[in-house]
Amino acid sequence: MLPLPLIEKLGTLPGLDLPAFEGVHANSVAPTSIRINPLKVDGIGNLFAQSKAVPWCDTGFYLPERPFFAHDPNWHGGAYYVQEASSMALHAVWQQVVPAAREPLRVLDLCAAPGGKSTHLLSLLRADDVLVSNEVISARVNILLENITRWGHHNSMVTQNDPADFSALEGLFDLVLVDAPCSGSGLFRREPQAMQEWSPEVVLQCSRRQQRILSDIWPALKEHGWLVYTTCSFSPEENEEMLDWMCSQFACEPVKLDLPESWHIQQVEAARSGAFGYRFYPHLLQGEGFFLSIMRKKDAAGHWRPRVPAMNKMQIPVDALRNDWIADNHDLAYYRHKDTLYAMAPNALDLFRQLQPALHIRKAGVCLGEWQRNGLQPDHALAMSTLVHPSMPRLVLSREEALQYLRRETQLPASDRKGWQLASFEGLSLGWLKHLGNRINNYYPMEWRLRS
Repeated sequence: MLPLPLIEKLGTLPGLDLPAFEGVHANSVAPTSIRINPLKVDGIGNLFAQSKAVPWCDTGFYLPERPFFAHDPNWHGGAYYVQEASSMALHAVWQQVVPAAREPLRVLDLCAAPGGKSTHLLSLLRADDVLVSNEVISARVNILLENITRWGHHNSMVTQNDPADFSALEGLFDLVLVDAPCSGSGLFRREPQAMQEWSPEVVLQCSRRQQRILSDIWPALKEHGWLVYTTCSFSPEENEEMLDWMCSQFACEPVKLDLPESWHIQQVEAARSGAFGYRFYPHLLQGEGFFLSIMRKKDAAGHWRPRVPAMNKMQIPVDALRNDWIADNHDLAYYRHKDTLYAMAPNALDLFRQLQPALHIRKAGVCLGEWQRNGLQPDHALAMSTLVHPSMPRLVLSREEALQYLRRETQLPASDRKGWQLASFEGLSLGWLKHLGNRINNYYPMEWRLRS
């Protein structure tokens, strides 16, 4: 039973069919959807049979039933991300808002964990764009790091900062995504227990938090930059009323999207400002409750002058990396911290050096591994990336053998080659192993291992 105060509030919204809205929450099951990683797979292909395309996302698909994803090696290898379909509308926003002919972008996903929208952005960005994925809550940062690492791109970084820490970075980002912490009513069908935690007081508390977050991040947005605001709430206080608040506080203009009627996404307008928002109702489309809006910054932004630390002149064995470990078809910059080596896109390294003194950076680019006297001890992130040299030996595993590897077992097929190899399943890298002749060492990360 949906909370009565929520129903009463929604009853004031124009055009909402309340009986149908209540019925879908009472009598239907939330659809299962995934978004594939175009960096690693060409399409839905052999991943899942009888899948159906998500209309507003070229890489999104509905599945006829929900499998046990933890027992699919393709998921562990970063072939796809399990994501609610409505939130994949970021794809349509990007296609309509971001011009094809443009300079490289700096993009911020401010409230990024667990990483659904960040991995989506990475699939939309060009190689010379840079994504910063931020999460302030310590308990949620590790899952964000894991998902970004699985996705395999080298033009991103992960930070752990309060939104207020970005206020000083004036005019730094071309696009900021604020997937705002909210009361979560849009997910009631998928998470019925969340109804017990919902109340009008929680909605008010969330709206105040959203205002603080938006106030903190606005200075970091460039003039003419885009702010994409989303929630998984039905409450007007967190949606249309938040658009009115933004228009009263900031010099901004709403961006209108042209969405096909067949998608059944409802365009709405805020009462005072007329700002455009887009509501996703589960009785009208295959997806959960979702809201999004886009604002463009009109006022002049300040210009942040970073204090860039001098680059230590540390020797980096680039030739050895290129010959033995790294494919030569990537434009890469390298960074060394003590004995650990990193590779990233040149623009990402420039931004990383600027942000180092200002933010708590948890990940930058791809960690290649530690350089030791006998060569590179490769990191798992290198195996998850597409940087690995094509001649790197691979141990091809069956599904059951892949699951054994993911459990960190060492009873794996024999190999006639000694040394470092990639554990491979259906052409997808799962991680490192080292064949020592009489045994195999499994280097799958202990904290990631499959426990079932």
